[in-house]
Amino acid sequence: MREFLRKVIGIDPEKCSPEYRVGYSGKRRTLDLSHNVILYLEDITVSFDGFTALNKLNLAIDAGELRCIIGPNGAGKTTMMDVITGKTRPDSGTAFFGQSIDLTHLSEPEIAHAGIGRKFQKPTIFEQHSVFENLELAMKTDKGAYTSLFAELGDDERDRIADTLRQIRLDTQAERPAGLLSHGQKQWLEIGMLLMQEPKLLLLDEPVAGMTDDETMRTAELFVSLAGKHSLVVVEHDMAFIKELGGKVSVLHEGSVLAEGDLDSVQNDQRVVEVYLGR
Repeated sequence: MREFLRKVIGIDPEKCSPEYRVGYSGKRRTLDLSHNVILYLEDITVSFDGFTALNKLNLAIDAGELRCIIGPNGAGKTTMMDVITGKTRPDSGTAFFGQSIDLTHLSEPEIAHAGIGRKFQKPTIFEQHSVFENLELAMKTDKGAYTSLFAELGDDERDRIADTLRQIRLDTQAERPAGLLSHGQKQWLEIGMLLMQEPKLLLLDEPVAGMTDDETMRTAELFVSLAGKHSLVVVEHDMAFIKELGGKVSVLHEGSVLAEGDLDSVQNDQRVVEVYLGR
C-alpha cells in the first residue's frame, strides 16, 4: 500500500501529515465552478538553472472539457503538469483549480485529494494483483489507506468497481493478474484506478504511446465518454489520436501558448508549422 501511495497518487506516507498517513478523513475542498472554468494558469513562469521552462504561461480549461496539448520536446508540457499537481512550484504566476483553490499553496497529496488525477506515460499498476484488486486498492485510499485495507467491500463499492471495469472495457478481465494484460489494457487499468478516486480533472501524459491502432481508437472512445463528467488535459504527439478526440488543441512552444484552436487550424498555422511540424 505504501508503494501505491507513492507511485499512483503521489503521496509519500513518510512525508505526509498524520491525517494522510492514517488515511485522509477530511472533506474534499469545495470546487467552485461558477464561471465554468476548472483550471486557470496565469503568467506561470518556471526556471531551472537559468533555463526558462515556462514563460508567462496562460491557459484556461473549461469544466468538462477535453483539451489536447501538443508541442516539441522542451516546450514545457511536463513542467506545466508538474505545476498543476504541485510537484514544481512556479517562480511567479497563479494556478487555480476552479475559482477558489490556489494550487500553488497546496501539497501534492492535497492537490490529489482536491480532485486532480495524473497519469504518467508508463503505466503504474500492481502486476501481481488482479484487475479487480487494483481498482479496489485505488478506491480505498480515498477512505483511509491503512484503516480500510482489510475492510469488506459493500454492495455499493462493488457496483462502483463493476461500473469502472465496464467503462475501461476490462469487465471480462476482472480476475486476471494485471501483469498479464496487454500494454493498452494496463493503460486502461491505470486510468480506471484514477477514476476510482473520483477526480474532476485528469492529466494524461502520452496515454496511447506504444498502443496498437485498435487500442488507440478504443482509448479515444474512452476519453470522449469521460469528457463532461470529468475535465481532461491530454498531452500527446499522435495527431491521428488527437483528431479522433476532437475539440480544442493548445500548442506550447518555449514555455508559452503559441496557438489554440481545432487541430486543422493549428496544423495550418504558419508559426506552428515552423516550430513544431518542421516544414
